[in-house]
Amino acid sequence: MSVDTVSLTGWGRTAPTTALRFRPRTYEEASVAVRGCGPRGSIARGLGRAYGDAAQNAGGSVLDMTALNRIRTVDAAAGLVMCDAGVSLHRLMEVLLPLGWFVPVTPGTRYVTVGGAIGADIHGRNQHVSGSFSRHVRAMEVLTADGTIRTVRPGTGLFDATAGGLGLTGVILSATLQLHPVATSLISVDTERTVDLDDLMARLTTSDHRYRYSTAWIDLLARGRATGRAVLTRGEHAPLHALPVRDRRTPLVFRPGRLPAAPAFVPDGLLGRTSAALFNELWYRRAPKFRTGELQKLSTYFHLLDAVPHWNRVYGRGGFVRYQFVVGHGQEEALRRIVRRISQRRCPSFLAVLKRFGDGDPGWLSFPMPGWTLALDLPAALPGLARFLDGLDDEVASAGGRVCLAKDSRLRPETMAAMYPRLPEFRALRAELDPDGAFRSDLSRRLAL
Repeated sequence: MSVDTVSLTGWGRTAPTTALRFRPRTYEEASVAVRGCGPRGSIARGLGRAYGDAAQNAGGSVLDMTALNRIRTVDAAAGLVMCDAGVSLHRLMEVLLPLGWFVPVTPGTRYVTVGGAIGADIHGRNQHVSGSFSRHVRAMEVLTADGTIRTVRPGTGLFDATAGGLGLTGVILSATLQLHPVATSLISVDTERTVDLDDLMARLTTSDHRYRYSTAWIDLLARGRATGRAVLTRGEHAPLHALPVRDRRTPLVFRPGRLPAAPAFVPDGLLGRTSAALFNELWYRRAPKFRTGELQKLSTYFHLLDAVPHWNRVYGRGGFVRYQFVVGHGQEEALRRIVRRISQRRCPSFLAVLKRFGDGDPGWLSFPMPGWTLALDLPAALPGLARFLDGLDDEVASAGGRVCLAKDSRLRPETMAAMYPRLPEFRALRAELDPDGAFRSDLSRRLAL
């Protein structure tokens, strides 16, 4: 097992901290690393796509799980796969798509490990019909603080604490997943432009149930009557007969493209209000007012930014903050107020996404709940950003909503406690299973988890 000292950040590249990094290759080595972690504890880390500090541990240990990457068994008849926690969703797609199966949930990047997907209880464009990732986990093996490897199943307290628990209940070693059957590796996509936020919400409310996948890019720099204008894209896995004849011979081929990496150095201030406004105007205008049945590659529809390695560099040395919140149905006016506040402040956000959530999963710290979720990226060096986002937090909490912890880098502990009512149960189970604090992270210390 290799060991080194490294400085780590989340994908947002803010708040670097230094830790001792272990790279276990077996479950036994993972157990050794946990037992020898010292007073600052340890935390598991996958491919580093958590935006904030959930997989950092200043002065302690970090377990890089990417060497534990075996796909153990595939039941192609039942659509079940058992794999190590370090296997990426990208690797699962490479192996399973030719067999006619797709991962049940994918976020905006396929470079996420299975362990990370469970620890963050990730959601995707199909949350409104399929729930989050952990809903499709049939069992998992978890290494707890006492060195025991436990088989954990849905319906138990440890499962509900681990799903969305950000690695703080133990190290996820493996999982058995239920997959989704597909006939092709293409998505049939319907696209439409909406004139404002109310138009967008009305279309999502009346017709989202007809689609497996749904998301809207929203222009948060538009003001006046155009506030909240958006490009809505919704899709389904394309059936075989929808493919051109020439493509029906290889309907399940998976060949995502790659572009040159973003430069290591990007001047600060390059992505400001002017460039963001220009980009947003062009992106909105180039979208069709209404188009149905366009065939897109999986990588184009789900993971467009994965085509640019290290795209997170484009925000400059200061990095960026991903802010995502959800408010419930019946709190549409709170959503309108927040969108207006962001628009009036002229926040330079290129990537802003609005989705409609369905039922949440039972994870005690899982993020999704029925309602509306908005995610946006903002340069971390934006003047007054911390105070502005604190104000949005208060608005979200007052509306009974919550901020996504897997993407957070600056939430206050008292606000987090108001947003997650099952936090006391989570803390109690942690105290019972891990009284000496073997599992800790920068996020857990910041939020007093």
